[in-house]
Amino acid sequence: MVEFERILEKVRAYRPREDVELLRRAYEFSSAQHQNQRRASGEPFLTHLLEVVNFLADLKLDGVCLASGMLHDVVEDTGTSIARLREAFGPEIAGIVEGVTKISRLEGLKPEARQAENLRKMILAMVDDIRVVLVKLGDRLHNMRTLQHLAPEKRERIAAETLEIYAPIAHRLGMGKVRGELEDLAFQYLEPEAYAEVKREVESRRKVSEEFLGEVRELVSAKMREHGIPARLEGRIKR
Repeated sequence: MVEFERILEKVRAYRPREDVELLRRAYEFSSAQHQNQRRASGEPFLTHLLEVVNFLADLKLDGVCLASGMLHDVVEDTGTSIARLREAFGPEIAGIVEGVTKISRLEGLKPEARQAENLRKMILAMVDDIRVVLVKLGDRLHNMRTLQHLAPEKRERIAAETLEIYAPIAHRLGMGKVRGELEDLAFQYLEPEAYAEVKREVESRRKVSEEFLGEVRELVSAKMREHGIPARLEGRIKR
C-alpha cells in the first residue's frame, strides 16, 4: 500500500502548501468516514483511496482534484451527503465527487441500456469538469488491479465494462499508458487462456530482445571507447 506521507512528498514537489493542506484535510475526513470499512481483499478501504490519489499525483493534478480523489467514495459508500461535503470542502470538490458518484451509478444500468458507445458519450457529456473523468479512471484502474478478489461473474462484468467503456475514454484523453494497462487487465479476465499464451510469447520475445539490445549496447560502447568518446548508453524494450 502506498503511504500517505509519501504522496504528500510527491505533491509538495509541484503544488503550493495550501493544496498539501487541503489534501491532508480530505485524508482525515475520508479516514473518519470510511473507518472500519474493508475491501474485498481484506485491506482497509483507505488503501483504494490512496492508490487513486497517487495516480492523480503522478499526473501532477491540482489540490482540488487530489482531494476529490481522496473523497470520491464517501457519498456512495458512507452516509455522507453531498450537502455535507459541500459545507466541508466547497462546491468545486463536492461537484467532482457528485460527478464520480453519478458515473458509478450508471454502471448499474441494465445491459440493454448500456451500449458501449452511448455510455461513453453519456459519461463525457454529463461532466462539466474533466477532473471527474480523471478521478474515475484512477478509481477503475485500481479496481482492475485488484479484481482477483471478486467473484468470477463480477470480475467478467467489470472487465468487459472496462474494455468497452473506460479504456476507450482513456484513449480519447491521450492516456495511452492507462488505456494499455486497462486493456491488458481486462483481457486477462475475459480471455484467460489467450492471455496466458500471449504473455508467454511476449516474455519469450522480450528475452531475445534484451539479449540483442545488450549486444548492440556493448558494441557501440566499445566503438566509443575506441575513439575516446565518454558516454553512458541506456536502452529499453518499448511496450
